[in-house]
Amino acid sequence: MENSSDQGKRAETAADASIRWLIVGIEYAIVTSLLVVAGIVLVRTLVDFLGNWGSFPQSVVAAIDGILVVIILLDIAHTVFGHLRASVFPVRPFLVIGILAGVRDILSASAHLTLSGPLSQTNFNDTLISLGVGVGVVVFLLLGLLVLRFSALRDEPISN
Repeated sequence: MENSSDQGKRAETAADASIRWLIVGIEYAIVTSLLVVAGIVLVRTLVDFLGNWGSFPQSVVAAIDGILVVIILLDIAHTVFGHLRASVFPVRPFLVIGILAGVRDILSASAHLTLSGPLSQTNFNDTLISLGVGVGVVVFLLLGLLVLRFSALRDEPISN
């Protein structure tokens, strides 16, 4: 006959396994959703680009912006899927995703300055602030990548 502590441990183990499977199912749903959204954004970007030959400079900037969004979505999906396979949460891919998003914002602000007509002083200042913040974020995240790289090198065993 089993005692009540063995039954409690088995019930706890079953509950843990159920929650783990639920989390994995949700993570797979997130990856699938990100891939679907990335596919839709890519198709819409290409359709918009090919349909707007009259405003070529603006359509090129919009196409680059859309493609960068697709890259960011794919990187997020890849990172989440990697987390599912390895059961670790990698920091480096999220830093790279942040850098890509910052570069996208910088390109968008630069295109806004270059391709739009005359800007009011307020719009010009807002765009410059957006550009500065984007550059600051990219530099900060690059420093984070640098710190991760040097800390990983230091953790490796030294062989002679």
